[in-house]
Amino acid sequence: MSELSTNKVLGAILSAALLTVGLGVIVPEFFPELPPAKPGYAVAVPVEVSGPAAPAADTPPDWGTVLPKADIAAGQATTAICQACHNFAASGANAIGPGLYGVLGRQPGTHPGFAYSQSMIDFGKKQPVWDYEHVYEFIKGPQAYIPGTKMTYGGLKDPQARINVIAYLHTLGAK
Repeated sequence: MSELSTNKVLGAILSAALLTVGLGVIVPEFFPELPPAKPGYAVAVPVEVSGPAAPAADTPPDWGTVLPKADIAAGQATTAICQACHNFAASGANAIGPGLYGVLGRQPGTHPGFAYSQSMIDFGKKQPVWDYEHVYEFIKGPQAYIPGTKMTYGGLKDPQARINVIAYLHTLGAK
C-alpha cells in the first residue's frame, strides 16, 4: 500500500471518529434529555369492597374416603409426564429419578442405586415412610416441600389429580 493510500484510510477513520464525537456533543444540544415530571407510572388498581372468596385451603384429604373413589386410570395417565424421569415397572430400575414401584411405604431417600440429594436423605431420616400425605404434598411442589431436592418438576397443582396419582401408586406394590 502506498503512503497516499495509507493517509486516505487513516483520514477516513479519523473523520468518522470526529463525526461520531461531534454528533454526540451537538445532538444533545438540540434534543435535551428532560427528566419526567413525576417518576414512574401510575397503575390503577381497582379496590374491591367485598372481595372474591378466598381459595379453599389445599389440605390433605381424608384418605379413607377419597382413595376408594379415586380414578386409578386417570392417575396412571397423569404419570405419563413422570415417566420422562421415573420408572414405574416392577423391576424398580432407576432412570434419571428413582424407580417408583413400591414407593408408598418406602423410606424417602433410600431406593437402592440412586444418588439422592442431601436434602432428600435428611428428609428420609426424619420421615420413616412415604405415606399418602407426604407424597400428596411432595408432588404438589417438590422444591417447595423439600428445598434442595434434585426433582425439578414444578408440581401437580390439581388436588384431584394428586389423589388419582396416589391411588395409582398404591396399586404398584405399596407396603
